[in-house]
Amino acid sequence: MKIDKSLQPVSTVSVSDGKRRADITPSTDASQENSVHLSPNAAKLQNIDSSSANGSIVNTARVAEIKQAISEGNFQINPEVVADRLLETVKELIQSKKGAV
Repeated sequence: MKIDKSLQPVSTVSVSDGKRRADITPSTDASQENSVHLSPNAAKLQNIDSSSANGSIVNTARVAEIKQAISEGNFQINPEVVADRLLETVKELIQSKKGAV
C-alpha cells in the first residue's frame, strides 16, 4: 500500500490568532436565566431521598435479632410467606411498567 503524498501539511495555529475564551461573549440574551428541568423520575428520587433522611429505612434491631437467630440456628423460614411476598413484588413491578408506558 502506497502512502498518498497529495495531502497538504496542516499549518500551525498560535494561541494568539483567535480570541481567548474569556474575550468571547455568549450569544444568548443576558436577561435569560439558566434553568434546569427535572424528569418525573428524578423528582421521585428526590422525594425518596428526603423521606429516607427523615427516618431509617433499615430496622437495625430486627437485623440484629435475625443475625442472632441465624448464628444460634433458630432462624425459621416460612416458604409460603416468601412466595407470597415475591409474587407481590412481581405484581408491583408489572404494574409500574404498565404505568410507565
